[in-house]
Amino acid sequence: MVLVQSKKRFLQHVLWFLLLGSTSGVNAKQWLVKTPDDYNKAIKKVEAGDRIVLANGVWQDFEILFKGQGTLQQPIELTAQTKGKVIITGQSNLRLAGEYLVVSGLVFKDGFSPTGEVIAFRQNATILANHSRVTETVIDHFNNPDKFSSDSWVLMYGQYNRFDHNHIEGKSNAGVTMAVRLNSQASQQNHHQIDHNYFGPRPVLGSNGGETLRIGTSHYSLSNSFTLVENNFFDRCNGEVEIISNKSGSNTFRNNVFFESRGTLTLRHGSGNVVENNVFLGNGVDHTGGIRVINGNQTIRNNYLSGLTGTRFGAGFVVMNGVPNSKINRYHQVDNALIENNTLIDVTNINLAAGSDQERSAVPTNSRFINNLVINQDKQDPFNILDDVSGITFSGNATSQQTAKEINTGFSLHNSQLEQADNGLWYPTDPTLAELGASRSLLPIAKEQVGVTWYAKSNQFVDFSAGTKTTINNVEQLVTGLKNAERGQQFVLADGEYSLDKILYINTVVSIQAAHSGQVTLLGLRPVMFELADGGSLKLHGVVIDGRDAVDSAGNVLIRNTKLPTLQNYTLVLDEVKVVNLDVNHSFHVFDAGYRSMADLISITNSNFENITGDILRLNKEQDDLGIYNAEYVVITNSSFTQIEGVIANIYRGGTDESTFGPHLDFSHNKLSSVGNGKRNKSSASLYLHGTQVNNIVANQFENSAPVVLEHTVGEPRTTLINNQFSKTPEPVIKQLYPLSGAVLKMSGNTTQ
Repeated sequence: MVLVQSKKRFLQHVLWFLLLGSTSGVNAKQWLVKTPDDYNKAIKKVEAGDRIVLANGVWQDFEILFKGQGTLQQPIELTAQTKGKVIITGQSNLRLAGEYLVVSGLVFKDGFSPTGEVIAFRQNATILANHSRVTETVIDHFNNPDKFSSDSWVLMYGQYNRFDHNHIEGKSNAGVTMAVRLNSQASQQNHHQIDHNYFGPRPVLGSNGGETLRIGTSHYSLSNSFTLVENNFFDRCNGEVEIISNKSGSNTFRNNVFFESRGTLTLRHGSGNVVENNVFLGNGVDHTGGIRVINGNQTIRNNYLSGLTGTRFGAGFVVMNGVPNSKINRYHQVDNALIENNTLIDVTNINLAAGSDQERSAVPTNSRFINNLVINQDKQDPFNILDDVSGITFSGNATSQQTAKEINTGFSLHNSQLEQADNGLWYPTDPTLAELGASRSLLPIAKEQVGVTWYAKSNQFVDFSAGTKTTINNVEQLVTGLKNAERGQQFVLADGEYSLDKILYINTVVSIQAAHSGQVTLLGLRPVMFELADGGSLKLHGVVIDGRDAVDSAGNVLIRNTKLPTLQNYTLVLDEVKVVNLDVNHSFHVFDAGYRSMADLISITNSNFENITGDILRLNKEQDDLGIYNAEYVVITNSSFTQIEGVIANIYRGGTDESTFGPHLDFSHNKLSSVGNGKRNKSSASLYLHGTQVNNIVANQFENSAPVVLEHTVGEPRTTLINNQFSKTPEPVIKQLYPLSGAVLKMSGNTTQ
């Protein structure tokens, strides 16, 4: 009886969506409102079939309660006079409450919600929305200015609601972008539909709490949600290790595309979920992942995964170990998983029994891995067997390389070429493999088919050469130019000296370059030369920076972030730069990161630094040990450092959180002479690295310098120390601060004199 009623409600739900395109009843009214007061008056009068139209323009500080009782045949609508021309700004949000409500055409930007959500399918804990829809709506960088003040952009409550054809982009503060909540019986077994949405770039958060979509929570994970997630495009959703965090049962994820997104679709809690017909395109981008399997009765079939480089829990494909008699918020054992007809091409890591340790000792059981196709064109075996996998039956699979002995009876070896089909995906030419892996009928949804047609899907890449070139002949032109700079603008400085008596504020992506490398000298007359505001990124090329005229005070800094926390990640590049004479007083630093700032990349290449009393890079502002850090990638190559009293790089990531990927350090082919020996260098190191996850320290020359100090913490940190020369310099100090499940340390070819 319950099943029959459920099917009946579902059919009513589908019928209602089909009827949305039909004309409302003859007695329906349309209300064109021009102010929030007009709206609040109109909403009290609307009846089934009525439509409220918001006039084109900017609506400031507008908290919308859209409440009413529509019907299946006559829903109540809230829409824009012209889709995309109604801009909701300031401290604004939207709540839906009632039955059969439809919202469309709105844009949320240039503000943030004063509550915990931008769009909520409820008025309060007891008054929810059911059979309601939000479509063709945009949320663009609508972030709380406090980066780690957590909120969500979309929260779905109630039952039989739909969120479709929306554009969601640029969430930079903590909190899941979108969540389905099951915190009451009225929101469980909800049959929500999330489809045809564009989930645009979400930058690296540098902390836990950066998921793009979560369904349920651990507390309610034994409840079924019956949520359908299909035909969405996840574009560079990089917040943390979980792109989607499934925490409930009986959900379906199908026909979605994950494009160059770091992390995985994670079946974190809940059983009986289906993951099918999805496409994961990593294109070799760092930390791109696929699917992570946990819990019971999961089905993973006909998915296509390609070019995924992720490791550990963020790998291309992961089957986890569980915790015996697990608490509801830990890891339940994988039981009765069906993994069939998936294609994995150039996937670096397939981790089976992942997370195996003293706690997570319940190995996968009663599971099948059948008819899958695994092809790595570099012929490297991607399988990592991390515990007993006898509980997984392997049969009918094909691979291009020899697999681990524990599973090789379930694989046949083939050396087939690949050809690209009309759907853009690659398949083996060998006809005997035609029935294995994902089907040729799989059709990935295109970016152009999701979201809205009237709002551009912007490119968030930092490109220092995207704008025009502007010739600069004096300081005044430079100050004025930076104040009015366009994104990507290039300022080319004529030869000569520039005495900077003002701080240069960087508010967008700009480059400052010498017309002739080494023939432009910048002289700073203020305690700070450059300040990166929120949204600012800077490239310096070919300039000489001389501190001889700097103000005589301790703690000067050449470049810094604004002292206020910033939302947008930034990039800092120094190439062919010479920095000298930062010695007018003690603790004169080159770069000092701001509290709650995050760099996607800091790069120093082909540069020289001499006679400096402070540090080169201070990336150590997050001392609260919450897993937060100041830079994702730090690259220092082919550069020289002489008479530096502080450290070259002080990078700190504290705490035990494992939801992030970095920091990463590449320190190679550099020369260090008399580095790190200053009495104010509390770390007593030339490089101080605490909690960094990837360290490549290769082919450097250390002379009369303090040691490299590297402190491994949580996760599976990987450190490579090869072909370095340590002359009158102590050997590196490497500490293991926490029990680790698999730190990797490679040391070879280093010499000490």
